[in-house]
Amino acid sequence: MPNYQKTPEAISRLSPEQYDITQRNGTERPFKNVYRNNKQKGLYVDVVSGEPLFTSMDKFDSDCGWPSFTKPLEPENILEKRDTSHGMIRTEVRSRAGDSHLGHVFPDGPREAGGLRYCINSASLRFIPVDQLESEGYGSYRHLFQASEGAMK
Repeated sequence: MPNYQKTPEAISRLSPEQYDITQRNGTERPFKNVYRNNKQKGLYVDVVSGEPLFTSMDKFDSDCGWPSFTKPLEPENILEKRDTSHGMIRTEVRSRAGDSHLGHVFPDGPREAGGLRYCINSASLRFIPVDQLESEGYGSYRHLFQASEGAMK
């Protein structure tokens, strides 16, 4: 099993926006982020630690301005915390190993998929396309996409 962790080297490679969002609980501009409209098949991992978080198969268009997912790939890689900032009560979502602020989870997702909407900042993620899973060290997740590819044939 890979050892996902937050390291000084990983933090030093973050862009200013990635740093603000993952380390200072920032939020990127809605509708102006790299993965909101991404339709490619693949895996979304924590930009800091590399731990697997979400798949394209659980991504949906919620029209909220940020990438939205119905569930995490590995629930143990996600931490939820009560967030009372900005005069609201929300549930913050963080990565376990990277301790990165990812976004928030809301109970207004598709009912048929569990009813949750993980509203995630693109800047907290790195996308691994299916054809790069093996070369990027995520080959053990390839079977998830092969099952969906077989169903599409």
